[in-house]
Amino acid sequence: MLIVLLPAYNEAGSIEPLLRSLADTFRGLERPARVLLVDDGSTDGTPERARAEADRLGVDLEIERHGTNRGLGAALRTGFRRANEMLGGEGVLIGMDADNTHDPGVIPSMLRKMEEGNDVVIASRYAPGGREVGLSSFRSILSRGASFTMRLFLPVKGARDYSCGYRAYSGRALERAIGAYGDQFIAESGFVASAEILVKMARLPSKVAEVPLVLRYDRKGGASKMNIWKTITRYLTLIRAGRRVANEGGGAA
Repeated sequence: MLIVLLPAYNEAGSIEPLLRSLADTFRGLERPARVLLVDDGSTDGTPERARAEADRLGVDLEIERHGTNRGLGAALRTGFRRANEMLGGEGVLIGMDADNTHDPGVIPSMLRKMEEGNDVVIASRYAPGGREVGLSSFRSILSRGASFTMRLFLPVKGARDYSCGYRAYSGRALERAIGAYGDQFIAESGFVASAEILVKMARLPSKVAEVPLVLRYDRKGGASKMNIWKTITRYLTLIRAGRRVANEGGGAA
């Protein structure tokens, strides 16, 4: 089974075209697929529009709701726990943004990489053939700087792109991670949660690979929800904590 996790906050303008693209991709797969939408307190009708479009397309959609906006990390915690329950150590979970910047057409190449024995496959802007379209120079420099700094201080073999949340996880690796870390698997509340997940899964260890992604930021509706300076601070905190664990020779933390 394939589960596609979409953490969403006020993505009513993007969720319908994304579901249409996912439906097209699912038709070419030889496995059952379900979309798991975690609505993080949206006020613009995101879950209602998602339900209507999924019913029209015949897409298997499950919606988990937060009554208030808790942040990306909380949405991922809810989604990963529910996906783990559904997969039971089998199949594949793919996490991707709900703002239509991640092309579902990359999913087949991610699944092929999973079949080669990888535990985590990153759709990477920095893999050969990957690139960014429509991202501001400042945001591009910030993302590249974050990945460079993470690779320097908390290297993960096989990973170049630490901040992109478009990833595939084997059901077995997901079950192992939740079993090892429990409620602390995703401790970050914001955008740094994506890097945290990667670093913690690599410690188990997990085999990581990448496929190229063309990030289509030009398709994003509305402004970014990222607090840039808070995100930078949380990256530094994650690095300090990760280095401390490494120096102590720890695994799960």
